[in-house]
Amino acid sequence: MKYDRINSELYISNRAKFSAQMQQGTLAVFNSNDIYPVSADSTMPFQQHRDILALSGVDQEESILVLFPNASNPAHREVLFLKETSDLIAIWEGEKLTKQAAFETSGIKTVYWLQQFPTIFKQMMAEATGIYLNTNEHLRGNTEVETREDRFIKKVKQDFPAHQVLKSAPLMHKIRSIKHNLEIELMQRACKITEAGVRRLLGFIKPGVWEYEIEAELAHEFLRNRSKGFAYTPIIASGKNACVLHYIENNQQCKDGDVILLDVGAEYANYSSDLTRCIPVNGKFTARQKEVYNAVLHVKNEAEKLLVPGTIMAEYHKQVGHLMEEQLVNLGLISMEDIKTQNPDWPAYKKYFMHGTSHFLGLDTHDVGLWHEPIQAGMVFTCEPGIYIPEEGLGIRLEDDLVVQETGAPFNLMKDIPLEAEEIETLMNA
Repeated sequence: MKYDRINSELYISNRAKFSAQMQQGTLAVFNSNDIYPVSADSTMPFQQHRDILALSGVDQEESILVLFPNASNPAHREVLFLKETSDLIAIWEGEKLTKQAAFETSGIKTVYWLQQFPTIFKQMMAEATGIYLNTNEHLRGNTEVETREDRFIKKVKQDFPAHQVLKSAPLMHKIRSIKHNLEIELMQRACKITEAGVRRLLGFIKPGVWEYEIEAELAHEFLRNRSKGFAYTPIIASGKNACVLHYIENNQQCKDGDVILLDVGAEYANYSSDLTRCIPVNGKFTARQKEVYNAVLHVKNEAEKLLVPGTIMAEYHKQVGHLMEEQLVNLGLISMEDIKTQNPDWPAYKKYFMHGTSHFLGLDTHDVGLWHEPIQAGMVFTCEPGIYIPEEGLGIRLEDDLVVQETGAPFNLMKDIPLEAEEIETLMNA
């Protein structure tokens, strides 16, 4: 692990929240992710399943967490099953969690080796009336690849057909959407690492650099600050590339007079940051570029004020749409007549601002959350309006990460990262 051990209070708290919502006599099982193959003997770097991570802090493969609050055996109310470590494994793969280290990480006292799981799980299921199974119910989740969790679910349904099956996802979405103070601290650290990357770039970018060179500068800064790297595939889009929302080729040369859209963020301890900034290649925005930039910044500043407890996200996005309409009219991109005759299902502003404004942020960049319930304090959202004008070869998007407060405006985890156009110009020309 590159990151410091996290206080087990976080995982003890999250398990207590989950267990409190479980039906009497039920248990819940959470599996780690697989290590995914590439080809031959190559594999992808391991990424832990975010739910077992949120409940235990265990960040290694072949791990299982079982929660059984009403188990007659007190030792079986919280149980971890881990891949058994050995001197040989330590030599070839590096150290794995010992039982003591697993306890110190998670706060769970009962730790068994994985080969004991079939026997002990069968004993637990004989006592349980139902089981919570963990499926991917993110609204944009792609479930084409069968996971370790999927294989487990198939086997449970085959081996225990008389048990009631319940869903973990709604409970986990609720728990993960409201961040513990320890999580906010971890996300703040991820944002500070991102800040270091941005400040490095302001002294590096100039006409003639390549998008991938900018990516390399960020990767260097992130890694040297104990991040595993990018929280998501970086977007480094110069000129007209900025009008492609998910441009990830990062293979073009940055030209004098163009603006670079940077949608990048470091991770820390598996927590994401998510930033977008727009930087003039030559260190100076043109009058038109700055006009569009400030229009996006105005929408962002006003939209942030709406991220308060009680707000419904669907209504929030409608209000942001109205804010954007005004700016697009001022920029001469749409007219009042366009607004009067628009299709309600695809408003006129969508021609230049076609994506949503905010999403949940946390262990996943597009984190799970309760989209249809009012916003609550402790939730963390991005705010990222944009204007994309292909005919001008210009795309501007600005994004920060915001913690909803009990009262007042949200707290900006990225408040120290340069944002105003003039500040960016000053730092680039220092």
